[in-house]
Amino acid sequence: MNAFKSGLIWPAVVLLSWTTLFSCTSDYEFAYLYEDLPFEMERVHRPQIPAREICISDYGGVGDGVTLNSEAFARAIDVLVEYGGGRLVVPKGVWLTGPITLKDNIELHIRPDAVLLFSDDRDLYPIVETVFEGLDTKRCLAPINADGARNIAITGGGTIDGNGDSWRQVKKSKMAPSQWKELLKSGGFTNEKGDLWYPDSTSYRGAVVSDAFNVPQGLTTDEEWNSVKTYLRPVLIGLKNCENVLLEDCLFQNSPCWNIHPLMCKNVIINNITVRNPWYSQNGDGLDVDSCENVLVINSSFDVGDDAICIKSGKDEDGRRRARPCRNLIVDNCIVFHGHGGFVVGSEMSGGVENIKVSNCRFLGTDVGLRFKSCRGRGGVVKNIYIEDIVMMNIPTEPLLFDLHYGGKSAVEAAAEGASPFDVEYVEADETTPQFRDIYIKDVVCSGAARAMYFNGIPEKNIENIVVEDCEIVSTKGADLRYSDGVQLRNVNITQSEGQGYSLANCRNVLIEDCTDASGSESLNVFQHNSSNVKID
Repeated sequence: MNAFKSGLIWPAVVLLSWTTLFSCTSDYEFAYLYEDLPFEMERVHRPQIPAREICISDYGGVGDGVTLNSEAFARAIDVLVEYGGGRLVVPKGVWLTGPITLKDNIELHIRPDAVLLFSDDRDLYPIVETVFEGLDTKRCLAPINADGARNIAITGGGTIDGNGDSWRQVKKSKMAPSQWKELLKSGGFTNEKGDLWYPDSTSYRGAVVSDAFNVPQGLTTDEEWNSVKTYLRPVLIGLKNCENVLLEDCLFQNSPCWNIHPLMCKNVIINNITVRNPWYSQNGDGLDVDSCENVLVINSSFDVGDDAICIKSGKDEDGRRRARPCRNLIVDNCIVFHGHGGFVVGSEMSGGVENIKVSNCRFLGTDVGLRFKSCRGRGGVVKNIYIEDIVMMNIPTEPLLFDLHYGGKSAVEAAAEGASPFDVEYVEADETTPQFRDIYIKDVVCSGAARAMYFNGIPEKNIENIVVEDCEIVSTKGADLRYSDGVQLRNVNITQSEGQGYSLANCRNVLIEDCTDASGSESLNVFQHNSSNVKID
């Protein structure tokens, strides 16, 4: 039956006008972001969604936090789709639901006094084919999802809660003793060491058959996949192959895994959102922009359990075969409180990353500030990255880190294992060799870090052409550069409390100009090991 012909449903539809809700005007609101942009990038406009509005309560929805609203959301979206799209309003209340699938020309508008709460009933989340950790695999369907949709939006200022505590494993080291005790009382399973808790047996079995990057191996049948279902934690917002996407004003929190994952999407605006996960949340990333093109991430805040703003493009053979780089991205006016990294590239970057500008951001207590990570086997080139006007404080490791030896641990965990050797065995470069090059960083202030910067390259493909200028860093140790070629440090002032300000190992073609450290001498005493063509002015 045509839903609009029903006398019960027709009054619930409000035709605001036949103009688009997000029309493109001559006064482009984001024009300031493109001023002096060092690469060419198409302007990203808001999605064009018909100005038609319906309310979820008119389609059987009940916002009491108890009634399951999955069918009401599906019914309302289908009605809008039949008539070309529009806005689905979620009013005041707590709206319990299973997964919501967005379709062409749909805006999910969650009012500021509304909470969209996703059920912890595993049966509501089918296992689907997807990409996670850069690999082709299977995961549970994302609570809010879309595949191949055009013109979609999540707006309104409300809260979206993924009920993630019912899915996530928890490390004992990340909880107070009293918290850990209460967690054990709730049930679940622990590993043999007793230092990792799982919510149920399927989550534990998944960990047993997974590699270090959370992807189960050797599973072929539906029965085998279902036997590890809870381990296949979904991302909160999973958007694949979508075009013209807007996420604005809302709070996204308590995700089972990553919070927001646009994958192979084009023309994405993420504006004025808040993303939260408990700091103990495993894989609790804030935003993972994965093989996307033309993206704005602006005016937003992150407080999460893993990387905050992370750029990806696939992992190893799967990523290289997919060959979808992440490119043309602007990050501006964002703040990160807790996270493994404030702005991060990798480690899944096998498809390449290029043309990114990051500006006017604050990282307040993140494990790392600017974090670039990869390892042998990935392949891919990260290039044309421009970063400026960054303020950081209380960074437990480095404000600036390039690491081509990433092994799956956080920077804090890696630092606790001790220093890496100066000299690394050479291997022949091939398509699996990762590369960081042509990266420009300026106007960075960091008050309090363990080490001013750390470039940890590989001999067969050095970290290349990195320019760092106009920076003020207060740290325990100075800058440590290894296997780097063509690095330029200009007007970098390091106030270290231990050792030398600058250390070079297996570097070449390095310029250190108008830089200072805490030694107090007019000429820098730079430690050098097996380095050549080092110029100090």
